[in-house]
Amino acid sequence: MAQKGTGAEDDGGVPVEDLSYTEASRELDEIVAFFEGRDVDVDQLVARLERATAIVDELDRRLRRTRAQVEELVPRLAAVAGETDDELDDELEEEEELEEADVLVEELEEIVEDGRSGSSPGLF
Repeated sequence: MAQKGTGAEDDGGVPVEDLSYTEASRELDEIVAFFEGRDVDVDQLVARLERATAIVDELDRRLRRTRAQVEELVPRLAAVAGETDDELDDELEEEEELEEADVLVEELEEIVEDGRSGSSPGLF
């Protein structure tokens, strides 16, 4: 398995840091489906778990960076608009991508925990 930067490649796949958010989410969904499947290929188990971990780490890094940017920009926007942070918070909705990534991370963490405890029916 080759590595570039902090992201792993999966059998010649795209390095994680080069994936768009949508591509990374889609691939993570596919890996989650793999682990939930009844016919898990043991030869691919570790490689897919490593790839999923790299994707989760990259998405988490992006989410933290995005949240920091939003936290920096909201007060500036409030100052320009003459509104308070509370008024802006009421008007702004959470970004859908951030919510989706959080859900994917939670699902993968549950699958990894289930695999560690031996309670995941799809792993063995």
